[in-house]
Amino acid sequence: MQSSLLKSLMALTAAASLNSCSDLASQSSTSQVKKTTPKVSNTTTVSSYSKAIGKDKHGMSTYSDGSRTRYVRATAYSHMEKEVGAPGRKTASMTILKYGKVRSVAADWSRLPLGTKFKIKGKPGITYVVDDYGSALVGTNTIDMFYPTLKGMRNWGTRNVTIQIIQMGSWERSARLLKGRTKYKHCRKMYYAIQSKLNKSKYVKN
Repeated sequence: MQSSLLKSLMALTAAASLNSCSDLASQSSTSQVKKTTPKVSNTTTVSSYSKAIGKDKHGMSTYSDGSRTRYVRATAYSHMEKEVGAPGRKTASMTILKYGKVRSVAADWSRLPLGTKFKIKGKPGITYVVDDYGSALVGTNTIDMFYPTLKGMRNWGTRNVTIQIIQMGSWERSARLLKGRTKYKHCRKMYYAIQSKLNKSKYVKN
């Protein structure tokens, strides 16, 4: 009987030992999975796909030329303001200001060159094109959106928006147009800023 009892105790001890080893193996496997499985974030921010390289006088980020998504200050203007030097409904590139599915925007051409096209988050059916500039915009990351009426301009006011660039404009074309206008301080500032970019680009290629 004692022999039978001893055998039973030995069997129970062996079973307990096997279960313990199984639990340890399971914990070790789980630990390895946790260590090797990367954490994936579902949150996407502007900084995750854009490179900010400074701030302008309004405190808005200045982005690298390769950044396609930018958070910018957006003001509004209208040809109806009849500012001194404003040639009716013509843009600085001597085209007609557009307002429809494609709309005109003014900007600093050394930051968003002539011909740049972009979308504004929350306005999916509209494409904006940079075809104008303004002296107050030079040195800033502000975009100035054209409205054909003073009411529309005032309703927009000033806002901060996220833009998605779908096509960058031409630095060369911007420089060619500005070259003949360097007697004006804002045009001169944009022209030399663009020339600096073009010279750096040539140096890198060589």
